[in-house]
Amino acid sequence: MSTTFHEDVSSNVLLRMKEGGFDFARVHPIEFYAVFPDRERAVAVASKFRGECVNTQITARDDGAWDLQVSKVMYATFDGIGDFEQDLEDLVEPLGGVLDGWGVTQELSGCAV
Repeated sequence: MSTTFHEDVSSNVLLRMKEGGFDFARVHPIEFYAVFPDRERAVAVASKFRGECVNTQITARDDGAWDLQVSKVMYATFDGIGDFEQDLEDLVEPLGGVLDGWGVTQELSGCAV
């Protein structure tokens, strides 16, 4: 993955979050995504993450590939997201996987659910 492309995308997303009133002063579960050609490789990467602030999920895709979602409770900062994404990429790429972005749910104040 191009580092410049990653930086541009993350910068733009964080800017839109700021414009939308995102609360950067508290921690949030931030989801990082990767795609693997088979379940075994997704499980191998998922097994590297343990702890109270990290959760993983593996799901099959319609195209036969497997999605890995790693959710980490953290502050939504450019450096923090970039560092974790780089660490994840270092685990994913040697096993034939590819990163598929990151996201966070933004709570809307004043909205009834």
